Amino acid sequence: MAAQTAEEGRAGRGSRSGSRVGKIILWVLSPVMLLAGIALVASFFLAGRLDSTATNSEDPGGFNVPRLETTQGNEETTEAGPEDKTLKLTVSAMSRIDDDEIPTTTGDDEASLKKYAAIHLEGTGFPWQDEANVYIAGHRLGYPNTESWLTFWDMNEVAVGDEVFVTDAEGTEYTYKVFKEFTVGPSDTSVTDTEPGKNILTLQTCTLPDYSRRLIVQAELVQTVDARGGPSDQGRTGADPGQSQQRTPQVEEARATS
Repeated sequence: MAAQTAEEGRAGRGSRSGSRVGKIILWVLSPVMLLAGIALVASFFLAGRLDSTATNSEDPGGFNVPRLETTQGNEETTEAGPEDKTLKLTVSAMSRIDDDEIPTTTGDDEASLKKYAAIHLEGTGFPWQDEANVYIAGHRLGYPNTESWLTFWDMNEVAVGDEVFVTDAEGTEYTYKVFKEFTVGPSDTSVTDTEPGKNILTLQTCTLPDYSRRLIVQAELVQTVDARGGPSDQGRTGADPGQSQQRTPQVEEARATS
């Protein structure tokens, strides 16, 4: 009987000892698992910061738009058009791009990339020119808690035939119609080239899931409406005479009285 009692005592101590070991292991593993989860979440946001578009830059932390050595024949862009070169962009097929202010700056202007939804690449054309490539680039992910966050996330929803609207600082609205969507490699700067006799708009963001290529949407200028609501002679090269993309009440009034 005494032997049985002793055996039960040893079994009880062994059970308590095993329980303590289990608790110690759990105590050690819990913070490790927590840190692993934090690292996983952080990697998602870090990807948006460092790799939100493909790059031909030696610095992968840059915004990764094409690097222009010259203004590519657009030297007059700083002299023509409104004195204030700021543009506003609306893309009907994109949920977060509605009358967003777009500054003209270089692709490595990190302050502007955080403050605005996108940038107009310095050295490319403007909507008021007869022949130009208005190149606008935005982050697919962007910077959390800034205007850039997820602004171009749904650019893949833009389809051929969709409309894109650009407004200059004087209130003139330029309507573009999408004619092409495609992807290019990270070192392809041909997407900034102009097309003879046309004013085109190029939108750029990165491809998913690895940000290794550029997603490109190109649209052609088909309608220009000045701030008073009437048609403008600016930038009408290549316009479709059968189209009348006029969104403002002033334009509807002008149409009714014409």
